[in-house]
Amino acid sequence: MVSQTYKSWSVVTASTTAFTVCFMVWMMFAVIGIPIKQNLGLSETEFGILVAMPVLTGSLIRLPLGMWTDKYGGRVVFFILMLSTVFPIWMISRATAFWQFLVTGLFVGIAGGSFTVGIAYCARWFPRSRQGFAMGIFGMGNTGAAVTKLVAPSIVVAFGWAMVPQVYAVLMLVTAILFWFFTYSDPAHTAGPKVTVRQQLLALQDPNVWKLSQYYSIVFGGYVALSLWMTKYYISEYGFDIRVAALLAAGFSIPGGLLRAVGGWFSDKYGAHFITWWVLWIGLVCLFFLSYPQTDFTIQTVTGPKTFHLGLNPVVFTVIMFTMGIAFAIGKASVFKYISDDYPHNIGVISGVVGLAGGMGGFILPIMFGALVDLTGVRSSAFMLMFGIVWVSLMWMYFTEVRPLNRARPEPTHFS
Repeated sequence: MVSQTYKSWSVVTASTTAFTVCFMVWMMFAVIGIPIKQNLGLSETEFGILVAMPVLTGSLIRLPLGMWTDKYGGRVVFFILMLSTVFPIWMISRATAFWQFLVTGLFVGIAGGSFTVGIAYCARWFPRSRQGFAMGIFGMGNTGAAVTKLVAPSIVVAFGWAMVPQVYAVLMLVTAILFWFFTYSDPAHTAGPKVTVRQQLLALQDPNVWKLSQYYSIVFGGYVALSLWMTKYYISEYGFDIRVAALLAAGFSIPGGLLRAVGGWFSDKYGAHFITWWVLWIGLVCLFFLSYPQTDFTIQTVTGPKTFHLGLNPVVFTVIMFTMGIAFAIGKASVFKYISDDYPHNIGVISGVVGLAGGMGGFILPIMFGALVDLTGVRSSAFMLMFGIVWVSLMWMYFTEVRPLNRARPEPTHFS
């Protein structure tokens, strides 16, 4: 008989590994989408739709997956989810037309719903005081985006882009089988009173849930969108080949996954509000500098006209992206600490709603990135858009959390 502690850490380890593979699959088009774009002659907007299509399904399915996790348990739901994606992943290698990539991408996107299942599954194996850390460890599976950027380009160069989905299909099948053998079910997690779908959907009437959804649409939706967009951005903006571009883009994706556990620990210690507030401020500052386009301007001097260039070189750009990746990683954990604190008995459905909002951000933003580039011709317009979104979220947080907290503090006593 294995101990409860062993079961808890076995569940977290197996779930994190499975989530990493699911995220690798979910972000696959960030790499293979580039040669597909060249082969099909796609516009920037069409490329944005292509890479975002899996994110759409992975977002929309999060709410029902959260409900099913609360009802049936995370182990069986996670296992079935992974098996359901194996065939669609393989079929991507057989697609030739744009619509075929979009359809297969929709089915493959189911893998993105694994986050909602795993986050609720892992959290229930730990006491409330350690749930932030446990969920942070599971969230490290986001590094699957970086793994894809490190592995997939080499496969593309050596064997062609079609080999990537074939390798990933086999990897997903093996991972699903290993997951089943190294995880456990706890009847206590589903033994509570049965909650109807209508009762679960009442969570949508809670304005606090919508606020958390807004936060998550930045720290996770923005992370997904930029993970999909950055490889191509490095190629277009700085002229790197696909392997170097993907490697540099991984500089944003790696901390976005690895440091999520650190964000969970910080949130347990300092509180979700404090951490999220500073994450948004750091993101705003980073996006301010990233938004400035490459600029040449000429001024008249006493010795004649002089031309100057302003713009981020690849090194500075990568450092800023790395910094923002760290902030977003911590922010993803802090938002879910809000959920475990405020909704301890309804984690599955609330994480499903919030996760859906975050995923929809990851779906909509790449399409808007492409549309803005087509409309303005300015590549950094993607960061301008995100700067505005983060600013709105900071204002929302200030008026709903910061000001009420300040008013609630007692006035200092003055003695004469």
